Amino acid sequence: MVYIEACAFLYMPLNGNSSGRQPRRWLVTAAAILAAVIVLAAFISRRDNGATVRTAVVERGTIRSLVSTNGKIEPVNNFEAHAPLATTVRHVFVKEGDSVKKGQLLVVLDDADARAQGARAQTLLRAAEADLSAAKRGGSQEEVLSLEAQLVKAGTDRDAAQLNLDALKKLVLQGAASAGEVREAENALARADAQLTFLRQKQTQRYSHAELAHVGAQQAEAQAAYNAAQDVLAKSNVRAPFDGIVYSLPSKQGGFVAAGDLLLQVADLRKVLVRAFVDEPDVGRLTPGNPIEITWDAVPGRIWRATVTAIPSTVKLRGSRNVGETTSIVDNKDLKLLPNTNVGVTIVTAEHDNVLVVPREAVRTDDSKPYVLQVDGHELKRRDVETSLSNLTQVEVTRGLSAKDMVAISSWNGKPIGDRMQVKF
Repeated sequence: MVYIEACAFLYMPLNGNSSGRQPRRWLVTAAAILAAVIVLAAFISRRDNGATVRTAVVERGTIRSLVSTNGKIEPVNNFEAHAPLATTVRHVFVKEGDSVKKGQLLVVLDDADARAQGARAQTLLRAAEADLSAAKRGGSQEEVLSLEAQLVKAGTDRDAAQLNLDALKKLVLQGAASAGEVREAENALARADAQLTFLRQKQTQRYSHAELAHVGAQQAEAQAAYNAAQDVLAKSNVRAPFDGIVYSLPSKQGGFVAAGDLLLQVADLRKVLVRAFVDEPDVGRLTPGNPIEITWDAVPGRIWRATVTAIPSTVKLRGSRNVGETTSIVDNKDLKLLPNTNVGVTIVTAEHDNVLVVPREAVRTDDSKPYVLQVDGHELKRRDVETSLSNLTQVEVTRGLSAKDMVAISSWNGKPIGDRMQVKF
C-alpha cells in the first residue's frame, strides 16, 4: 500500500511548475521514500519467511502397546448355598463380612419336611432292595425253601422211577413182567425227569431278564429318591466348604425362603479373578502371559498387577459392544478388591526397551508409507521412516532417524507444514 502510494506520488504532475530545481528536489524525496518502503517490505518479508512450529526431539526410551478397557472382579474359589426346598430359616450363625473356617456351621433351615421325606424314601429303598434280592435268589425266603423241598422230593421220585424201571426190565427177562408194565415205568421215569428239570430251572431262572431289569430299575429309583432326600437334609445345614469370607448373606433368621433362593455366598478372597472385556478389534493382540494392570476408583493410585491367564474363545455382545472376555488371577492378600466391583484394566500387549520414540503426531503417512518432517536448520525435510510399536502418544521408529534428531509436529497457527518449508521456533 505504501509502495503504491509512493509510486503515485513519484509521478504526480507538478501543477505547471516549470522550475528545474523544485522537480529535482521532489525526485530525491520520492526516491528516498521508495527506498525506505522497499527496505521495510524486505524486512517484513524476511520476518514472515518461515512458520513457527512445534518440535520434538527423537529420544531413546521404553514404549508399550496397551489395550485399555474395563473389567469385573469375581471370586476364584466361590461357594453359593441355595435353599433345597421351600421352608423357613431356623438359625443364621454369621453375618456379612465374617471370616469362617472349613466345616463351620453357617445357616440351619427347618428340615422337618425333609426328614419325613427322607424316612419315606428309606422305606421305599429297603422294600426295593428286598425285591431285588428276592428276584436274584429266585423268590422270597419261603418260596426258596418250598422250592428246595420240591426239588428234594422230585429227585427222590425220579430215583424211585429209575429203580422201578430197572426191576421191571429184569422181571421181563424172567417172564415175570409184561412189556406194557415196562413202558408204563419208562413213562413214569420220563415224567419224573421232566419235573426235576422244571424245578431246577425254576430255581435258577425263575425271572426273565426283563423282569429282573424292572425290579432293578425300581431299586435304582428308590435309591435316587433316598439320595435326594439325604441331599436335602445335608443342604438344610449349611457348612463352610473352605476357609473364606461371607460376602453375601440375603437370608434372615426366621425368614421364609423358596426352593432355589440364595442363602449366602462364601469366597476365599485372597485371590480374585478379573474378567476384562476387550473390544473385538483388540482381541487378536492378546496372548496368555500379557502383563495386566488393574485400578479401582475406590482406591485411587493403587495398581494391582497380574498376567492374562485365558484369552477369549468367542466374541459376544455386551451392551453396545462386541467384546471378548479375558481372565486373570490377582493376589488380594489385603482383601481390598471386592467381588462384583467394576475396575479399570490395562493390558500390555507388547513392550520394547531402549528404542527410538517420537510423538505420535510427528508421524505422517503418504500412500500408507510413514514419514516425518525433520528440522534441518530453518528448513523442514521429509524423512521416510519405518515404525514398529505405537500407542496413544508415541511411535517407535526403527529406521530413518537417529537419537537427538528434531522433528516437526505442527505449526502454532494451525496451518499445514511440509517438505522444504522454512520454519522458525
